[in-house]
Amino acid sequence: MNKSKKHHREATIWQRRFWEHQIRDETDYQAHMDYIHFNPVKHRLVDRVNEWPYSTFHRYVRTGVYTWDWGDGDSGDIGGFGEYVEGV
Repeated sequence: MNKSKKHHREATIWQRRFWEHQIRDETDYQAHMDYIHFNPVKHRLVDRVNEWPYSTFHRYVRTGVYTWDWGDGDSGDIGGFGEYVEGV
């Protein structure tokens, strides 16, 4: 363990800026799912949400929660949860 982790009494699992959040209702749940599914695009790992193969997004498309092209185009309504998202 390095000096900084000892000083802040940190384990190796959580980041310093981690905070817990209890999902309040269906709207809050959907906002968090949108955030999770849009993350690979936000971090420029892929150009479109449906291109990220390691996502529950594909299952949600099959069950009708999202459309295949969800997140394309104007993504300004995707929750940033306090993070700066360049170009969104």
